[in-house]
Amino acid sequence: MSPTDPLSSSLSTSVRASHVLLDLEQFLPYRLSVLSNRVSGNIAKLYGDRYGLAIPEWRVITILALYPGSSASEVSERTAMDKVAVSRAVARLLERGFIKRETHGDDRRRSVLALSAAGFEVYETIAPLVIEITRKLMSVLSEEEEQLLETLILRLADEGLQRMGDTG
Repeated sequence: MSPTDPLSSSLSTSVRASHVLLDLEQFLPYRLSVLSNRVSGNIAKLYGDRYGLAIPEWRVITILALYPGSSASEVSERTAMDKVAVSRAVARLLERGFIKRETHGDDRRRSVLALSAAGFEVYETIAPLVIEITRKLMSVLSEEEEQLLETLILRLADEGLQRMGDTG
């Protein structure tokens, strides 16, 4: 029984000899990752073509539009992006003038980030396009299905991750 065999089980694993095989097409984390990559890739065309931004850079811009004055660590936490990826995105955005960095009040060791006027312009141009393309994606679902999907995502992100032992 192989993962490509139409008679194979819908379970995520099968046993061949003494080896356990993971059927990626049925493995939820893989399926979510593929869907996320495809959706993000389609959305990335919007800001990549217009502004030459990569996905991590757009995510930083979006977080700073919603949470101005965030530190790079806070951006990393909110996006679940690797700190190195955030740091590189921040460096590129600073270089291009889309964000600005300031020291935080009395604590000279802590820097905070905010969008510049050019960064706000990018956000205000792209955000409506992102909302529209997301609406098109979700248009295949009924209103009840959208609500159920939201409920299930929240439940997996909360209870599911807790059961996995994720503390982040």
